[in-house]
Amino acid sequence: MVPEEAARIRLAWPDVGREELDVIAEVIESGMLTMGVRVPEFEAELARVCETRHAVAVSSGTAALHLAVLALGLEPGDEVIVPAYTFPATANVVALSGLKPVLVDVDPATMNLDPAQVEVGPRTRAILAVHLFGRPARLEELPDLPLIEDAAGALGARRGGRVCGSLGLAACLSFHPRKIVTTGEGGAVTTDDDRVADAVRELRHHGWRGDDMPSPGLNYRLADLLCAIGTTQLRRLDTLLAARTRIAAAYAERLRDLPVVLPEADEGDVHGWQAYVVQVDRRDDVLAALRAEGIEAQIGTYALPLLGAYSDQGFFSGAEYAYEHALALPFHTRLTESELDRVAEALGRQL
Repeated sequence: MVPEEAARIRLAWPDVGREELDVIAEVIESGMLTMGVRVPEFEAELARVCETRHAVAVSSGTAALHLAVLALGLEPGDEVIVPAYTFPATANVVALSGLKPVLVDVDPATMNLDPAQVEVGPRTRAILAVHLFGRPARLEELPDLPLIEDAAGALGARRGGRVCGSLGLAACLSFHPRKIVTTGEGGAVTTDDDRVADAVRELRHHGWRGDDMPSPGLNYRLADLLCAIGTTQLRRLDTLLAARTRIAAAYAERLRDLPVVLPEADEGDVHGWQAYVVQVDRRDDVLAALRAEGIEAQIGTYALPLLGAYSDQGFFSGAEYAYEHALALPFHTRLTESELDRVAEALGRQL
C-alpha cells in the first residue's frame, strides 16, 4: 500500500518562504512585472556571486545553453563536444543550433566528462562540459577550445578555489525548483566576454540592438517577478549551500557502511549539492522499492546514446554504467532527522 501523502518524503522542496512572498507583493504592487528594475538587480547579484563581469538572465537553463551556443557564432555542421551522460538539453541545444553534438564518454566514478576520452577533430569548435549534480568537472584537463560550462547544478561550487560559472568562455545556470537557488523557472549566462554578453542580451530579446534588429532573435526574457525571487535567494546562497552540505553529510554518515558509492568532490573542491546521487547495484529494483515506501527517489539523469535522438553515436560504457547505477535520493533542507533515517533504512533493506 502506498503511504498517505503526509508520510511521503519528497524528492525536492524549494527553500522559499516569507521573504519571497514579500518581494512578489512588491513587484505586483509596482505594476512592472517584466522588463523592469528587478532584472538588472538580479543580474548584478548573480555576477557578484559568480565573480564574472556579466550575468544575463533568461527564461530557463535550456534557454541559457541555447543562447550561449548561438553566441559562439559557429558554422552549420561544426562540432561541439558534449558528455554522453547528462540531461538531454545539453546536447539538444547544439543540434537545434544547426551544429553537431559529438558525444564523449564520462568517467563512471565522477559521472563528469572524461578528459582522456576527448578527441579533437577537424570540425571540433567548442566543448560543452557539465558539472553534473554540482560536482565540479576537471575542466583544466580538457583541450584548449572555447568552453561553455553547463553549471545548471553548480551554483556555489568551486574548482581549485575558483567559482564554477567563471571557468570558461561562458557558463549556463538553471533556477529550476530542484536547484539551490530557484526562480520557479529561469536561467542565466555568465561570462567575462563582452561580445558573448552582448550577443546573449540581443538574442534573448528578439535580436534587438537599440532601434534596429540586425539579426533575428528569440523571446527568452525572465520576468521581474521571478528575478525578485532569485535576488532574495542569491543573497543567502552561502546559507543555502551550508544547509545542503549538512544534509549531504548526514546522508554520508548514515550510508557509509552500505554497499553504495557516495557522491563527493575532488580534494580542494566545493560541491554544489544540486542533488544527492549515489550509485547502487540493481538501481531500478531499488528505485521501485523506495517509491513503494513513499520515498520519492529518482534516476540520476540520462545516457544520451540510449535515447533515439542520439542512438547513432555508438556505445559509451561510462555513460551506460552511470545511467544504470545512479540513484537520486530525496534532497532538500526540509528533510528531518527521522526522514533521513527512514531513507537510509529503506535503502539498507534493498542492498
